[in-house]
Amino acid sequence: MKIYFTRHGETEWNSRDVICGTTDIGLTARGIGQAEALAADIAVNHRDIDMIICSPMKRAMATAAPIGAALEIEPVTDSRLREWNYGSYEGRPRDAEGYADAKLEFGCRMPDRGESVFDVVSRVYGLIDELREKYADKTILLVCHGGVCRVIETYYRNMTRKEFSCFFMGNCELRSFETETCPHRTERNEII
Repeated sequence: MKIYFTRHGETEWNSRDVICGTTDIGLTARGIGQAEALAADIAVNHRDIDMIICSPMKRAMATAAPIGAALEIEPVTDSRLREWNYGSYEGRPRDAEGYADAKLEFGCRMPDRGESVFDVVSRVYGLIDELREKYADKTILLVCHGGVCRVIETYYRNMTRKEFSCFFMGNCELRSFETETCPHRTERNEII
């Protein structure tokens, strides 16, 4: 299986460096343009995509729509791709006190009913494992969020906690991995 993944286009909160998390906001005009540009690039350079799966959040669906139209593929949603629930950090600046340290506490949930890193890893790894089993000969595009992209990256390559915390993927940046490059089914990637 080949997997492509991308982060949604720009939102108003992204433009202000504010943590979005599960707050369901749409794309800015710039974000729509980014999604359309990505769709045009994919239509020319990555026509091998067989399936598009996206987060059910507005910003991801709005990013997936022009890609689906360009490839004549109807995107499907999967809630396991929704963004990490950052609890009380949502709506706050990325440099909010305690946020950087909280991202390093993998077993601890974010304050006020947020998710831990392990919560997000469990659902995202579960989805990728399922896709590898069901669609071994397919090429799949996942349209999701920065926190989820960080976890997808750890599925395919080992990262230290510092690398995990500092990992950044730009709006509508596209990355890919082949199943053969995945070391992890025999030994789980460690992100500690």
